Amino acid sequence: MEAITIWIVAGILAIVLLSQAIFVVRQHERGVVASFGRYSRTVEPGLTFIFPFVQTLERVDMRETVLDVMPQEVITEDNVVVTVDAVIYFEVTDPFRRVYNVTDFQIAAMKLAQTNLRNVIGGLELDATLTSRETINAQLRTILDDATDRWGVRVTRVEIKRIDPPRDITEAMSRQMKAERNKRAAILDAEGVRESAILQAEGERRAAILEAEGKAQAIREVADAEKFREVAVAEGQAQAIVNVYQAIHEGDPTHDLLAIKYLETLQRMANGRATKIFLPIEASGVLSGVAAMADAFEEGRTTPPDDSRFDEEA
Repeated sequence: MEAITIWIVAGILAIVLLSQAIFVVRQHERGVVASFGRYSRTVEPGLTFIFPFVQTLERVDMRETVLDVMPQEVITEDNVVVTVDAVIYFEVTDPFRRVYNVTDFQIAAMKLAQTNLRNVIGGLELDATLTSRETINAQLRTILDDATDRWGVRVTRVEIKRIDPPRDITEAMSRQMKAERNKRAAILDAEGVRESAILQAEGERRAAILEAEGKAQAIREVADAEKFREVAVAEGQAQAIVNVYQAIHEGDPTHDLLAIKYLETLQRMANGRATKIFLPIEASGVLSGVAAMADAFEEGRTTPPDDSRFDEEA
């Protein structure tokens, strides 16, 4: 019975010793081994054996971690109180310094971030604070990264989640933005009206130019047609004169016939209401011909015609 009890106690002690001697370090972790409280080594992921009650092992998470900085009130350079909330992204680069150089890294990093938020935002005015988040993020990351380097931690990013001004400042900014939007809308409306007027004037000018060009083209075409018609009429009249001239010469008219035709032409030209004065070029010859015809008519009235003379002429 005593032997069984001893074996049971020995088995329990063996289990306890094994549980204290065998550790499994996961892939995203590193193990810091200390012997009697003094740093011994850093172990990689996998199965690790240590001496129970002599050595201890502390796991360190190497993954990137997010630290939420509590909201705090900060006074800007122009004496406006704003509430700032931020987050910090960090990762461990040296497990030894992470374990032995800082007691509680998260609390230390949070306090450091709050202090530097006051310093950075306190040097900016409200408008710059609201519009320069990227600049604030970069400055905070540089400051925190330099400060946490001795802790074996690298700050990868710092993000400002929100910056809340007081309510009255927010309402004033809202009215300012509304006025600015109304101003831009009025400017856009004016520019639209101006562009519309310019386009309309340009269209009217173009239409007037096209209309003038069309009228000029029509006038040229009418002038060309009139010129062609006049040329055709002149050519026809010239051909008619040539035909009459040829017919007259081929018919061999006498002076008496020409004088009669001349008088008939004068009679037709004298018809009308307007007063006309004719000055024939060969007035003396025409009058002499008219006198000769008058004498011939008088002789014909007093003296009977001589048939023998006509027979001879025939």
